[in-house]
Amino acid sequence: MDFEQYRRELLAHCYRMLGTPDEAEDVVQETYLRAFRAYDRFEGRASVRSWLYRIATNACLTALEQRGRRPLPSGLGGPAPDPDAPPVPAEPGDQWPRPIPDALITPSSADPAEIAVARDGVRLALIAGLQLLPPRQRAVLILREVLAFPAAEVAELLGTSVAAVKSMLQRARATLDAGYEVSELTEPEQISLLNRYMSAFTNSDLAALESILRDDAVIEPVPSRSWFAGKKTCVAFLRHVIGEPGEWHMTPTRANGQPAAAAWYRGEPFGVAVLTLGKGGIARITVFGFPDLVERFAGPHPANRTITPG
Repeated sequence: MDFEQYRRELLAHCYRMLGTPDEAEDVVQETYLRAFRAYDRFEGRASVRSWLYRIATNACLTALEQRGRRPLPSGLGGPAPDPDAPPVPAEPGDQWPRPIPDALITPSSADPAEIAVARDGVRLALIAGLQLLPPRQRAVLILREVLAFPAAEVAELLGTSVAAVKSMLQRARATLDAGYEVSELTEPEQISLLNRYMSAFTNSDLAALESILRDDAVIEPVPSRSWFAGKKTCVAFLRHVIGEPGEWHMTPTRANGQPAAAAWYRGEPFGVAVLTLGKGGIARITVFGFPDLVERFAGPHPANRTITPG
């Protein structure tokens, strides 16, 4: 049996459940091992796809029993009132979600509709919201709302009743603000905004950066507990980080179905900024300040890349 055809969608599913690509990849591998070992007992009462989702979902639930939530800073409290104050550092035990490269979960098909559906299902706002839900509610919401599994199938998959599934879905909807913004901008418009964002940092041009922020813009610098809301506050915070011309180098990438920039600061890997774009400009900048992400999303710094003779 060829399970590989399901790898991308299973990875996206496990990522929604767990919030980090590395954990999701580990659980997909575990799912495949369990499936290979148990295939001779698979009776075909459900599709292979549903059977794999059952294994993967239960493996995720087991993993979630062993650790806490992974919220973004905005899931921990209100915005910081003073952009000039030092950011509140992470506390011991804080765990954060991490972005996922589009290349890992985008269907190999060139069908634009399939690609759009895959991207919408891992938008950063959705992933952040899911991390606020109890694990079983999270599983129900994903299976019903994102994957459109019938309630009876979800109940069988989770070993519970249809009534319990409906109750958990109702509670999950009440907790999760599903009204997250999906950009209405065209691909060229998104690329243009991303390029302007990167250029502003490269040239240390705060005025240019301010011009592409919406009035309701938000900045979340992970792994800090501080976050900032409103253009005026965001610009005041950015004044402390934009640096001098040439200190930042950025290269375009895609994460969570959104435009993103991998960043180096003074030649050293810094992290990845994921942009939420909408009419009027940049609505949210989520900065994952984890240097190990840079090579995963963009490879080595351009100055350090080996040029292979053609």
